Amino acid sequence: MDELFEKMKKLIAEKLEVDEGKITLEASFRQDLGADSLDTYELVYAIEEEMGIQIPDDKANEFETVKDAYEFIKSQQK
Repeated sequence: MDELFEKMKKLIAEKLEVDEGKITLEASFRQDLGADSLDTYELVYAIEEEMGIQIPDDKANEFETVKDAYEFIKSQQK
């Protein structure tokens, strides 16, 4: 995988307190990784800080899987 996914994995593992091995692009934040709405908010904030991007709330609410977040972040990077 690429550098972006590796960064995301570290952030997700830290914020959601899950093993990095569980984090795949197909993993669902809620079902597979056990995130609740507060976890997701904190994760989005951490991603914004780490990646230097802004994620609108309506967009963040659409993140069901790691891939959803990954593709949005990738589209925001220059």
